[in-house]
Amino acid sequence: MKKVHWFILGTLVCLTTVAGMYFWATGLISSLYNFRSPLHAAPLQPGPPVGAALTRRVVFVLIDALREDTSLNPTGMPYLNELRGQAAWATMHSRVPSYSEPGYTVLLTGAWPDISDGPAMNLDYVDIPTWTQDNLFSAAHRAGLKTAVSGYNWFEKLIPQSDVTDSFYTEGEDAAADVDVMAAAQPILAGSDQFVLIHLDQVDYAGHYQGGPRDPRWDEAARRTDGMLRQVTAQMDLKQDTLIVLSDHGQIDRGGHGGQDPIALIEPFVMLGARVKPGHYSDIQMVDVAPTIAVMLGLNLPAANQGHPLIDMLAVPTEELAPIQTALASQQRQLEQAYMTAIGEKTMNVQVGSGQDVVKPYQQAIDKARTQRLNQERTLRIPLAILLAAIPAIILILRRDKKVLWLLGGALLYVLLFNLIYAVIAGRTYSLSSVASQMDIIVFTCVTASVSLAITWLLTMLVQKTFLNKPFEAAGNSLALVLMTIYVLALPVLLSFAWNGALVTWTIPDFLTMFLGFLSILQALMVATVGLVLTASAALVARVVNKSH
Repeated sequence: MKKVHWFILGTLVCLTTVAGMYFWATGLISSLYNFRSPLHAAPLQPGPPVGAALTRRVVFVLIDALREDTSLNPTGMPYLNELRGQAAWATMHSRVPSYSEPGYTVLLTGAWPDISDGPAMNLDYVDIPTWTQDNLFSAAHRAGLKTAVSGYNWFEKLIPQSDVTDSFYTEGEDAAADVDVMAAAQPILAGSDQFVLIHLDQVDYAGHYQGGPRDPRWDEAARRTDGMLRQVTAQMDLKQDTLIVLSDHGQIDRGGHGGQDPIALIEPFVMLGARVKPGHYSDIQMVDVAPTIAVMLGLNLPAANQGHPLIDMLAVPTEELAPIQTALASQQRQLEQAYMTAIGEKTMNVQVGSGQDVVKPYQQAIDKARTQRLNQERTLRIPLAILLAAIPAIILILRRDKKVLWLLGGALLYVLLFNLIYAVIAGRTYSLSSVASQMDIIVFTCVTASVSLAITWLLTMLVQKTFLNKPFEAAGNSLALVLMTIYVLALPVLLSFAWNGALVTWTIPDFLTMFLGFLSILQALMVATVGLVLTASAALVARVVNKSH
């Protein structure tokens, strides 16, 4: 009777796992797509302009997904490397999520994704929200400057269109679309717009649909884009105008981006023209771009800005340095106070000494407050996660049954097989960069989990000679293997829960632990589903074997 009760309980655990993991997976995906900044409901008010403009206009060429190593290749991008000889250039660092829409938002608001109020994921066109936080286009419009965009139609939704004077948007992402973008950009460059964004997308297209950065078509796309830079500079007077060339993210070797992969989080930064001091500079952050452009055009610093104006790269008149620092201190103070209020933490008494970095202490205060709130939440979640992980382990240890070791070995074999297929055979990374779409990761994970579990089940059943047992005992052994595998898969899920919470709420989660947890959630769902089928199959096979004897 005890065995019957145990079997019923195990079956209920599997059914509960199927339902629970389904709702958890869909809820986690939905919460990540719906994430908005804590400042969403209370946009910060912009301050006054920082001073006089240093340049007649800024032309901002955004080459989507251009990796730094590709940009440094003199064979693939000869003209960009020629421009480096007269430019200020550096390695630029971004943060997760390494998707385009978050990257665009960081570049034009100066705020990291957890504050910027841009999307955390690439949303479909119809779902893209317009920025609520201050941005360069809005700042330029308030200052009476003419602005222009020629590029992908996601910018049509992100940027408040009332702040754009001239525009061309395309639904295309390939080389032909870039030709159209450049054709539309020609009259814009010949006109009087003072802040111009040109977005070229074919490198990103090659990464996603033409084999990734290791495919020759990637370099061909970069080479064509390099030629388009010549068309841009041909219509600029770099004694009066300033050109900035950069990217929004990189791509992993197999193609793709979005996760925490280091290669997806470094980009090139090249700036040349009026008031630019040429040279190779130390690394910069992506949030430094927006305040730098604001200083160059004499705009207000974007109100949610978290970066430094790259003053060292610019020939800024001495008398204008102090007003810039004053404006930066005021902007940082307002941001720190607003963020603390939004997340329910006390405002810190930030002190900035004379001649010290203005941004660093305020950003440290913001990071400290964010960590404090996270740690408070983790204080409750971590003990719960440890308890949930420890209870089954203690029960298994107290049983002192050699069969437990076989079951654990089977569960670990499943994990080995799944990851062998996932990482070695399929060449995927443990990040969102390997996820082409929601359906892609769901189908791949479910198929791989099913195959891995079936192989593990068959080998374990044969080694233990389970099919020679009575049907009920065979089913029980099979169910025990399934439950042990679910338990092992629950460990990364509990780790993600302890560190990030069940869902994405007020801040961007740690992408590595979140992804590992999500991948395990999908596996557990499939293991529980297929496991019940295999359990019934074990009883059926045992019945046939017993009859044959």
